[in-house]
Amino acid sequence: MSNKENNFFLLAGPCAIEGEEMAMKIADKIVSITQKLNIPYVFKGSFKKANRSRIDSFTGIGDEKALKILERVGKTFGVPTVTDIHEVSDAEMAAQYVDVLQIPAFLVRQTDLVVAAAKTAKVINLKKGQFMSPESMKHAVQKVLDVGNESVMLTDRGTMFGYQDLIVDFRGIPTMQAYAPVVMDVTHSLQQPNQASGVTGGRPDMIEVVARAAIVNNADGLFIETHFDPKNAKSDGANMLHLDLLEGLLTRLVAIRKTINEF
Repeated sequence: MSNKENNFFLLAGPCAIEGEEMAMKIADKIVSITQKLNIPYVFKGSFKKANRSRIDSFTGIGDEKALKILERVGKTFGVPTVTDIHEVSDAEMAAQYVDVLQIPAFLVRQTDLVVAAAKTAKVINLKKGQFMSPESMKHAVQKVLDVGNESVMLTDRGTMFGYQDLIVDFRGIPTMQAYAPVVMDVTHSLQQPNQASGVTGGRPDMIEVVARAAIVNNADGLFIETHFDPKNAKSDGANMLHLDLLEGLLTRLVAIRKTINEF
């Protein structure tokens, strides 16, 4: 997905699809920014949230309804779309509506799920488990390749550091690039899980720190969850980037990548 200027690509959008209006509003803004900056763009949105800390947390507006919104975003703006899947039965269903199937970090060791996704012939985005080493992701990639699907990428989203924090080991970028293109999930790597409240916290003030380091270290792409009202987002609001801050961040990152490419 990289372009002739060797720019990074971007997977970005809301954590979860909360409705058509919000999805279209966010997509419209990001498409405008990425076109201006010549960044290849994939719209991201979860059609359902199965990995939640509490049973009363928001999980979705309905599978088919959310998937149709993702499809509408893709057709309206002419961009590929990505969503995560959680069960084997999700793979074939979601593949009818989106271009990229994402395996969540908690589930990347689930062979049946990875294989089911790979068999759809869609692009597969494997998120590195918080509990896994970069080297161990070679085996997850191999599961996709063994099905005959060579369209696979890896996304780092941090590694557990104690009970309530994550840390990013940037050595993982070149390590995993030996297996597949590597994306840095900037926002999830700044989560603070296992809070007593049962609601995951985050450090959005550190988004630019992690993003800059990823670009300097030649990550192929970035993954950023963004929303025009993070405080009232129904999922992961604590670590999302406010949509108003996205253009400034991406502008600076493009400038950094341009400089790095000169070395």
